[in-house]
Amino acid sequence: MRKGHRPSVSASGRVRLWGRHAVTAALANPERTLRKLWATREAAAALALAPSLLPVSYADVADLGRLVPPDAPHQGLVLEVDPLPDRWLADLFETAADPADRRPIVVLDQVTDPHNVGAVLRSAAAFDGLGIVTQDRHAPPESGALARAASGALENVPWIRVVNLARALDEMAEAGYWRIGLTGHAKAMLGEAMVPGKQALVLGAEGEGMRQNTEAHCDILAKLPISPRVESLNISNAAAIALYATATRPAPPRD
Repeated sequence: MRKGHRPSVSASGRVRLWGRHAVTAALANPERTLRKLWATREAAAALALAPSLLPVSYADVADLGRLVPPDAPHQGLVLEVDPLPDRWLADLFETAADPADRRPIVVLDQVTDPHNVGAVLRSAAAFDGLGIVTQDRHAPPESGALARAASGALENVPWIRVVNLARALDEMAEAGYWRIGLTGHAKAMLGEAMVPGKQALVLGAEGEGMRQNTEAHCDILAKLPISPRVESLNISNAAAIALYATATRPAPPRD
């Protein structure tokens, strides 16, 4: 078994995705095993699917609403799929083996809300994050709500689920990543904590924040420069700001 990872036990069974962005991204993902697509005729026509890709079961809006949670904005599309194949932390490092590859890793410590994890995936896609890492037992499984919040990013941003987050952070250090823990009680600002090379941004759950053991496995703790009028930011907003700051930091000088 590869270091820092085990197959997820929480994402068993098939997953139903809904909404135009989530469904079209899944249909375009060669790693997805597609099972069944329900769609209105108008939504199916807009997809312009190849007839051999997947049979379509036509349904009206009310019928589709019964396939998903109440008030889910399905936009005329519901797709049943298998969970994505398990991914490995070591493979994530290999995709960024070039020392010049400065794409950050986002680490989420017991963030359990699927909407927040989906929004972080979307921000990681927007700001060219390498992937996200969560603890397997304290993170949501793949779901339609998460995929909807990710707006397609679930299919193209690697999501690594690990057994032990502290051990995974140690492996990141061994792979050359500077681990920045974001917390409101830090003394340093995020801009002061950044380095020219590879970075891992570590964020805790709303309310509790990062666990003490997770903080102990960071190289430095930093905070965002937010106004004192606001106590804290939503986890997905904080991740988006940190990813933007990482994406716009100055490039290291050339030799």
